[in-house]
Amino acid sequence: MDLTIQSMFDFGVLRDLRKRESLTLDDVSRRSGVSSAVISRIERNQAQAELETLFRLSRVFGLNTADLLNLAESRTAHRTESTAYTSGSFQFTRIEYGNITCFQGRGPAGAMVSRPEIHKDDTEVCWLVEGSIRVTLPHEQHDLTAGQAVQFDAILEHTYEAIQDSLLIIVHLPKAKRF
Repeated sequence: MDLTIQSMFDFGVLRDLRKRESLTLDDVSRRSGVSSAVISRIERNQAQAELETLFRLSRVFGLNTADLLNLAESRTAHRTESTAYTSGSFQFTRIEYGNITCFQGRGPAGAMVSRPEIHKDDTEVCWLVEGSIRVTLPHEQHDLTAGQAVQFDAILEHTYEAIQDSLLIIVHLPKAKRF
């Protein structure tokens, strides 16, 4: 994939933010100290912004510079390959990205796995596609049938037990920053 800097970022998002806040170019210029002409060229992707300029513009909208860059980043697809492994009596395949990890697991009736993966401070979602499983947490137990799901704090001790041959999807989502 051959991307140029201009195709990697679309600062038209600045125009969207400005209009959402009912601000004119002059309003943003006064608040940021960046000239209206420069802001206009950046919004139209006709100029590349210096980091200091992005910092000043991001503050107008109550964002940090990284958030503004994230909003402006052109969304491109990211491919990855799955990895297969066994945990307990379950067969898993896993895909990972920076902000999410997904697992597909298969287990025959009677299969069991405790804490199937090393967990960070994530939220875990288990969605049962086929079969029947029991999810045991420290103070509760959930029997799921096909089409049902449960969400819990992944750091908790937990066990999956296949009551019937089962196919499940597990997703680990990072928790929002607490500070």
